Amino acid sequence: MIVVFGRPKGYRGSYQQWFEDNIPPQVVFEIWSPGNRISKMAKKLEFYERYGVEEYYLYEPDAVDLTGWQRRNSRLEVIDQMVGWVSPRLGVRFELTEEELQIYRPDGDRFVTFLELDQQRQQERQRAEQAQAQLEALRALLQERGINPEQL
Repeated sequence: MIVVFGRPKGYRGSYQQWFEDNIPPQVVFEIWSPGNRISKMAKKLEFYERYGVEEYYLYEPDAVDLTGWQRRNSRLEVIDQMVGWVSPRLGVRFELTEEELQIYRPDGDRFVTFLELDQQRQQERQRAEQAQAQLEALRALLQERGINPEQL
């Protein structure tokens, strides 16, 4: 995932800096996958360094390991302590537990995971269905008593 300030939002199959007023991504997040190799990731780091990325983060979910680099002068230099690190550009804070990476918004609230977001959506859907059922039951009760709920 990349973050680019100064460019319009929208889907791009790939970010082509030369078509984007030569504005580099300011922040790049990579997730280590089983197919990645050290040599490939080193080349990506060199590429991002060469083309002006300000912050680069590499997360290895199997190892629950986050490595970060920040631009200092013309180089991307490793961030020594990632636990509690706050991205200068985004204002988000990174925390690592033994099980997972947790990211906190600038207001201090934790970003929810996709699983948590799905659970929240399911709960909201259930609440909406319950509210709709209650509304229909009240309408039926009013109609039984000779009251037209549409005229209330």
